[in-house]
Amino acid sequence: MVNESGYAGVNEEELIDVASFVLGEMDINPDAEVTISIVDLDTMSDLHVRWMDLEGPTDVMSFPMDELTPGMGRPDASPYGPSILGDIILCPEFAAKQAEKAGHDLGHELCLLTTHGCLHLLGYDHIEPADEQEMFALQNELLRDWYADCEERGVAYQPKPTGPGAFPSAADRAELDKLVPGGGIPAIAEGPEPSASESEESTGDA
Repeated sequence: MVNESGYAGVNEEELIDVASFVLGEMDINPDAEVTISIVDLDTMSDLHVRWMDLEGPTDVMSFPMDELTPGMGRPDASPYGPSILGDIILCPEFAAKQAEKAGHDLGHELCLLTTHGCLHLLGYDHIEPADEQEMFALQNELLRDWYADCEERGVAYQPKPTGPGAFPSAADRAELDKLVPGGGIPAIAEGPEPSASESEESTGDA
C-alpha cells in the first residue's frame, strides 16, 4: 500500500482488508502480491493519458503484472500459485465526487473500486456486454460478502450502504459517469505497470 494522495479520509487498513478478502474468495494464493497506490488528481491524470490516451483524472486503473487467462480467477478454476498480480491505482479525490453523487461514503466507494481492480488483475473485463454483466455481478457479490465477513469478525469500517448506487450494475455506473465525467470504472489499462518512482516523477501525484 502506497498513499501519496495527501487526501484525508482514506482508510488504508480497510482497502487491504477488502483486497485480501476478494483474492481469498477467488482462490488466490495468500503469497500473491498486489500493490494498491493512492494518488492525487494530477498523478492520476498523467497515468490516464499515458496508458489509456484519455484526458483528465479517473477513479481507478489496473495494471496486471503476470499474464493471466481471462476468468482464471473464477471460483471453479484451479488455484493460483504465488505471483505478482499487479497494481491498482486509486484516486480518492475523484472517487469522493462519485461517492457523493451515488449516495454513499468515500470508504465504500474505494472498497468498490478496489474490488473492481482486483477482478481486472485476475483477467476479468467488461468490454463485451456479457462479460460486463458477469463482472459487475461478481463484484457486487464479493463486496456484499465482504461486509458479511466483517460483521462475523466484529470488524467495522463503515455501515453497509443501502442506496441504489451502493452495489451498481454497469448501467448504473454509466449513469454516474454522466454526473462525474471521467469515471464509469474504466476497462483495464494496457502496458506495463508504473513503478513507484515513475508515479512520483509524473506528479507530482498519482
